[in-house]
Amino acid sequence: MQKKISKQWHGYLLGALLPVITLVVMYLSLASDFKFVDFIRYLNVRGDLSRALSLAVLPNLGLFFVFIWTDRLKAAQGVLGSTIILALIIVFMRFM
Repeated sequence: MQKKISKQWHGYLLGALLPVITLVVMYLSLASDFKFVDFIRYLNVRGDLSRALSLAVLPNLGLFFVFIWTDRLKAAQGVLGSTIILALIIVFMRFM
């Protein structure tokens, strides 16, 4: 029998990993000539790091709806929680 991903910590974990994966895909498609750390520094110097992180969090919306539609409500709560935490970090970065 297959185990269902339905615990809240699963949602937190996937909700935190998906933006990191998205950021890596952005790096590979935009600046694969540089090191990843240099890419992050470049975004930070230009003041675009918070914008890039905001875009990287968007796939969490799709993950949230997949968990809702498949009746995995605890995992959906975890995704929502991690998205809120990431949003607070982004707002802090943007205005500080």
